[in-house]
Amino acid sequence: MQNTYKHIFTQKFVMILAAFILIYVGIEVSIGGWIVTFLINRRGGGPSSGYVSSGFFGGMMLGRVLLLPVNQKVGKQRVIYIYTALVIAYVDQFQAAFFRTLTEAFADPYRLQFTVWFVPSLIENAIAVSFVGLFLGPIYPVSINVAAEILPTWLLVGAIGFIGAFGQAGSAVFPFITGAIASKYGVQVLQPMYVLSPMLAA
Repeated sequence: MQNTYKHIFTQKFVMILAAFILIYVGIEVSIGGWIVTFLINRRGGGPSSGYVSSGFFGGMMLGRVLLLPVNQKVGKQRVIYIYTALVIAYVDQFQAAFFRTLTEAFADPYRLQFTVWFVPSLIENAIAVSFVGLFLGPIYPVSINVAAEILPTWLLVGAIGFIGAFGQAGSAVFPFITGAIASKYGVQVLQPMYVLSPMLAA
């Protein structure tokens, strides 16, 4: 058993995938939780804003089922990059103006309207979040599937267990970081974080 753990911790692929899953899970949980706060504070959403989070996780569930043929046709490793790019593109298309006004925005709180979604519509935001969930959903199972193809059978169970456990730490770390930054600058920090984090993971 000790020898198995030694091999797991010396596998570069395992360490890279564990870090990738940590970022992935962190993004997933942060979006699912903080999007409600954003919609209430920035879009004037009421108690029904909580359903948007359900739409996000529902999109993830559908993505893991409906996009199976795409995963098989395109290829497991390549499709991860495609989904990551789609998530970034879908988030980014609504706020090119955000980055042009970032400095001014922090100088003037009233200009902090260029945030996660450029279109100030509660309905559009709900649809956008659902599509982000749709493309984020398949990434985790596809990544684990890639690990199953690369790692030797005798190392697979322990390695996947480590990857899953290490990655789960992202569900605690990323929401905490998001909350700490948001408490100082406001929920508008969601936008740059959710654009840059998938880029870092990719």
